[in-house]
Amino acid sequence: MSGLSPFSLPKQPPVILVADDDKTIRLLLREAMEQEGYRVVEVADGKQCLDAYETVKPDIVLLDAIMPVMDGFTCCKHLLQIARNNLMSALANLDTDSATGNTVISKLWERTPILMITSLDDAESVDRAFEAGASDYVTKPIHWAVLRQRLRRLLQQAQVYKQLEAANLALQQLANVDGLTGLANRRRFDEYLNTQWINLAQEESPLSLILCDIDYFKFYNDQYGHPAGDVCLQKVGAVLSKNAQKHHDLVARYGGEEFAVVMPNTHASGAFHVATIMQSGVQNLQIAHDASAVNEYVTLSIGVATLIPTWELSPSDLIVAADKALYTAKAEGRNRIILR
Repeated sequence: MSGLSPFSLPKQPPVILVADDDKTIRLLLREAMEQEGYRVVEVADGKQCLDAYETVKPDIVLLDAIMPVMDGFTCCKHLLQIARNNLMSALANLDTDSATGNTVISKLWERTPILMITSLDDAESVDRAFEAGASDYVTKPIHWAVLRQRLRRLLQQAQVYKQLEAANLALQQLANVDGLTGLANRRRFDEYLNTQWINLAQEESPLSLILCDIDYFKFYNDQYGHPAGDVCLQKVGAVLSKNAQKHHDLVARYGGEEFAVVMPNTHASGAFHVATIMQSGVQNLQIAHDASAVNEYVTLSIGVATLIPTWELSPSDLIVAADKALYTAKAEGRNRIILR
């Protein structure tokens, strides 16, 4: 048998999970696959296949249709569900409740190829295999050249899908991240705030929002130059991100020198406490700001607002409340926190 083309070989040889209750068939498949350079894991029924799938994370599954304990058709459906659950968990940071997250998941969750190998060759069985989620279908007795070519094609397709996954995730990153600070951008802020509003309206739990503005930032840029201003924004953003609750809060560059922190399940007192830490953290950076009228160092004016989301209100009500608090902080002399 001929070897694999360089395109179809990843850095490690592909792992083939073989599930067949016929020991002789498993032995023949192992010998044939190992001659092709694959690594092989074999099991004797559908239940063992499910357990092995979670452990070895194969690149492709060769699945017999008729087996004891659990047949191949049932096993195939379970394999696809496992793959989908794993990807949803892995992509949880993409906010799977959003339309964007669901689009990514729907295109990626079924990419582990499943090749059904069986003595059944009637039209009904073929239809049943594909309805269960099989990627392809070959019959016994096995035509080894056909099996080899179909395996190669499925593995090449899977490799292309993985490249598309990486590209999609990279695009998702570009679409949601501010290029200067590495924080969430305004698009991601709007998306996350809307999602959390809906979730917390159902739970009747509080949602807090912090809006921050670097005091006299225009004067800072005028005196020190825009490159220095960019560095200042990066340092301030890093302090805000460091002091947010990592798995719950979203820190975003809201626009210009403004930052926002969305805080689900956070009461007003908790949000005010976090805002105080963030404000102190920025001042402790001791970034010189000779053009400031309130301090020799860069400081923040902060507005904090908290609402319990309802269907009668909207996320914009929370933004307006936090913005009014921020306006008051600036009107009262800056370098302070106002809670609404």
